[in-house]
Order: sequence, then structure tokens, then C-alpha cells
Amino acid sequence: MLLAGWQLVVRLQVWPRALVPSPGEVWHQLVLASTVHDGVRGYSGHLLGEHLAASLRRIAQGTGWAVLFGTALGLAIGTLRPVAVVLEPAVTFLRTLPPLAYLSLLVIWFGIDESPKVWLLLIAALPPVAAATAAAVRGVPRDLLEAARALGAGRWSLLGGVVLPAALPEILTGVRIAVGVAYTSVVAAETINGVPGIGGMIRDAQRYNQTAVVLAGIITIGLSGIVLDGLLKAVERIAVPWRGRS
Repeated sequence: MLLAGWQLVVRLQVWPRALVPSPGEVWHQLVLASTVHDGVRGYSGHLLGEHLAASLRRIAQGTGWAVLFGTALGLAIGTLRPVAVVLEPAVTFLRTLPPLAYLSLLVIWFGIDESPKVWLLLIAALPPVAAATAAAVRGVPRDLLEAARALGAGRWSLLGGVVLPAALPEILTGVRIAVGVAYTSVVAAETINGVPGIGGMIRDAQRYNQTAVVLAGIITIGLSGIVLDGLLKAVERIAVPWRGRS
């Protein structure tokens, strides 16, 4: 239905073809970007798969560090009241900032190589993980904690044996949200020196009004995001099989 509506808009010439290319034109650009044609390798010298792989690598690095630090930060916020008073507002502050607001600062600090891109994705993805972890830790049933203490559980065994397993479903939900946030931020992250990279490809095509290439990049990000979210759901089903069961 989406493709039919899209093709109908093109046929009716509601907007100029330069602004709204046909599905066939976008498909043609996807094919050109994925192959070597007339001695030209993909787009900007890289195949579409290479652009996507570069972006996924940056997303993996940024969200990986975000999950590591965000989980630790959320545990501290959820279990230590003094830490929560100081750091919870800071997490909220970061969560409300759009990525482009601090990209320029990161470029000043780290240059135009890979570091500012990874840092931007880390900062964008960290707040959802930290917030989900803190909320999950606070929501652990007190009966479980009291039962563990009655059985002689110490502070660290209580944290590792009761709190983390009970909070794990919500933590994994936070991870899924963080990956989504990183995906929505990848174009901003690759604004500066982002080729190879799917976001860099989109930005480069936008400069030359290549709307079909921009749409091809957007579709690629969306489809790869669906696949990755499906993989994360599979991990969630394996890691927390009890979720949703009484």
C-alpha cells in the first residue's frame, strides 16, 4: 500500500520528480550503490554494504559503551539515594539534548576522526539504559530482597543474585531503546567526515540534491534497524524466558 501510494503521488506529479522520485528510481540507486558500474564503485567509492557496515560498527561501539556505563550508573542511582540526588538530574539533562547540540563541541575536543562519532552515539544511548536500569532496580519486589537477606545474602550477592536478574527484562528494554536512539543519531554523528557510513552517504547526497540516494539510505537504515531489533528481541527471549509469564 505504501509503494502504491508513493507511485500514485509520482504519477499525479503532486511534487517535482527531483523532490519525490519514483520507487523505481530509488531501487535503481540502491542497485548502483551496491555494485560496481562503469568503473564506479558504489557511492563515493564505497559499496552500500560498506557504508552500512561502517555505521553499524560505530553504533555497536557507542551503544556498547553506553550499555556498560549506563547499567553501572543506573544501578548506582537505583540503590544509592545520595548518588541518585546528584546524577539522576544529569541523566535527564543528557536525555533532553538533541545530538546536534553537542556534536560541534565533540568535534572541537576530539577532532573529525572516529572519536566524536562514537562519543556522540555513546552520549545519546546512555540515558535510556541508565533510566531503565534505575527504574528496574527500584521496582524489584521487596519480598525477594528480604527473602535473600534471610538466607544470608550479603550486599554483593544480593545485587548479583537478586537485583540484576529481577531487573534484567527492563534493562534489556532500555538497551533496545538505546540502540534505536543510536540509529536515529547516526546521521548526525556522520555529519563530519562520515564517509564511509550510511549517514555520511545521506549527507553527501543531500548536498547535491540526490533525493533518490537520500531515500535509498533512509530505507537501508530503517530495514537494518528492523533486523537488528528482531535480533535484540531474540536475545531478550533467550536471556529472560520468564518475561510475560505468571
